[in-house]
Amino acid sequence: MPAVARLRSVVLDCPDPHALAGFYAGLGGGTPRAEDDDWVVLAIPGGPRLSFQRAPGLTAPEWPRADRNAQQLHLDFDAGSTWEEMDAAHERVLALGARPLDLEDSEKKDFRVYADPAGHPFCLCRIEHP
Repeated sequence: MPAVARLRSVVLDCPDPHALAGFYAGLGGGTPRAEDDDWVVLAIPGGPRLSFQRAPGLTAPEWPRADRNAQQLHLDFDAGSTWEEMDAAHERVLALGARPLDLEDSEKKDFRVYADPAGHPFCLCRIEHP
């Protein structure tokens, strides 16, 4: 089936687009480009374009709720294929300002769940490469 349109970017609402774009640049690479005080774009090398839009008074999702104020989407990042790479990525995202949301049974699951500085959930995933 032919596409109707091409995905342009994933947009995250946040109180401070410049700060959140800087967080994701530290996580996924790239250089944030501010279009104005309310909109910042980040092209992650080899990945998607993320945009950050100012949303004063934003209430962060309550992970893992599904009844009210639930997450509406989350981003998954490949953090490597070994537990050592996962542990190193864990330390780096904490240093960038991430907050762990779910580290239970982290050795049994191939992902770890965090919140970015604005409260959006994201995952670091361990991907086994053949």
